[in-house]
Amino acid sequence: MSRTPLSPTPRTVVNRHRERAATDRAALDDVLDSALICHLGVLFDGAPVVLPTGYGRDGDTLYLHGSTGSRSMGPGPVCVTVTIVDGIIYARSVMHHSMNYRSAVVLGTTRLVDDPEEKLRGLEVITEHLAPGSWGHARLPNKKELAATVVLALDLTEASVKIRNAPPNDEDFDVEANTAWAGVLPVTTGWGVPESASPLPVPEHVLKR
Repeated sequence: MSRTPLSPTPRTVVNRHRERAATDRAALDDVLDSALICHLGVLFDGAPVVLPTGYGRDGDTLYLHGSTGSRSMGPGPVCVTVTIVDGIIYARSVMHHSMNYRSAVVLGTTRLVDDPEEKLRGLEVITEHLAPGSWGHARLPNKKELAATVVLALDLTEASVKIRNAPPNDEDFDVEANTAWAGVLPVTTGWGVPESASPLPVPEHVLKR
């Protein structure tokens, strides 16, 4: 269970469409646990750069990892965003087309994980988020691989969540005119059939995804 409430700060207060803001910390956990990829925003030489990357959540901490040669893997201020699109909104006016979505924005300063036990734990969390069952099935990282890998930790205290799950929001005169179809086209993501690169049988933890 989470120990940190989803408390808005001046940087995370939702101003536009405030009715879509989630105030329950469980909503943040749900978005982070449901998605696979986040976008990591950092500053390089005073310019913003946004990079897609994998991640994992352990309670109130988000773990990120990368190469020691990556400029994005240095500790410092970041913005992490996660978005899940659940549907495309077809309205009677193109100006009211929209999306049903779940999104989270996390702000804070990443911390370099240098404790060996926490570093392994962070890598396990990331691995199990992306490929559950792999930490106990595949070979674990060796000393050389660990030395070439950076793990960053980000506290989840400062975050905001927005959710839209509604039909089209058309003008009354467009509804009355009724000249165009309106509705929601759901967007779904599913797992395909495993494509083996090994003569071994596909393990159960892969099949049950």
